[in-house]
This record gives sequence, structure tokens and C-alpha cells, in this order.
Amino acid sequence: MQITHYLHAAILVSDLEKAEHFYGNVLGLPKVDRQLKYPGAWYQVSNTQIHLIVDSTFSNGLHNAEKWGRNHHVALAVDDLQAAKEHLKACGLDVQTSASGRAALFTHDPDGNVIELTEAK
Repeated sequence: MQITHYLHAAILVSDLEKAEHFYGNVLGLPKVDRQLKYPGAWYQVSNTQIHLIVDSTFSNGLHNAEKWGRNHHVALAVDDLQAAKEHLKACGLDVQTSASGRAALFTHDPDGNVIELTEAK
């Protein structure tokens, strides 16, 4: 077996409307058309995707509330980390700078799923 490339990450969400606002409006990811029978949404990230899957009973707690990067998370690249930080804060979101000293920060979606943004030029 040989893995050829990465396809998608599946993220559980409890409220699709709130999640779609976060991934589509706050993060600005383009939505992908999907023809599935269960509720959810897909978003394109370069040549991979994020699949939101609705589970109304989903409850996400941070394993490590002190350092968000030490929890399950999805990492996305941004070209200007400071602009991303200002945008997230303007949207009313909490932001935590990476404890490693890297040009990275962490935030979370409405269900508490951690999202890392790393500056990659």
C-alpha cells in the first residue's frame, strides 16, 4: 500500500448553521457542493477538504485547556498571521498564540474544535 495524498479531515459539529458561519464566513473557506443524505457541509482548502458532520449530541471538551495546540486540531496556513489574529478577534473569537514560539495561533469553532493558523509565506 502507498498513500498518494491527503483528502480531507472530518470534524463533528452540533449546530450546522453556527459551524457554516465559522468555516464559511469567519475563515472564508469556499463551500463544496455535496449530495449526501446526512446533514453536514464540505469546505475546500487548497487541494484538500474539511467535512463538517452534524452530530447533535456532540460535546467537545479540551483535553488541555491551558495549551490549545496540545489538543486534537486542524492546522491551516495563512499568509499574514497578524491580520488573521486581528480578524478573529474582530469576530469575537478567543485566540491563543503558540507556546512554541512559532508564527502560529489557535482558535476554536463554535463546538470547541481547535483550529491552528500558521504563517506560511
